[in-house]
Amino acid sequence: MTVIRSIALFALAAVLEIGGAWLVWQGVREHRGWVWIGAGAIALGLYGFVATFQPDAHFGRVLAAYGGVFVVGSIAWGMAFDGFRPDRWDIVGALICLAGMAVIMYAPRGQ
Repeated sequence: MTVIRSIALFALAAVLEIGGAWLVWQGVREHRGWVWIGAGAIALGLYGFVATFQPDAHFGRVLAAYGGVFVVGSIAWGMAFDGFRPDRWDIVGALICLAGMAVIMYAPRGQ
């Protein structure tokens, strides 16, 4: 159950961080205004809290592992909201990052 909770927290973190950054991007680059920028800033702030609920107590490990989730989530977000179509190397790279996340976060440790 701990792994499922951890994965759910990573997914929520990705939605908040990537979504927040996208909202800021839309507000500034696409001239959608301060409401979009403000909503993005709030989402990014909430993202900062989500990692603290991970079951692992090591900040460096959690954030390093989250990097793999961020890569995969960014590609998925681009596909869903910006019409981005990854090529095979984007997919291979994302899978490598996700595998790295799994090793960093869920490898058995002799504790």
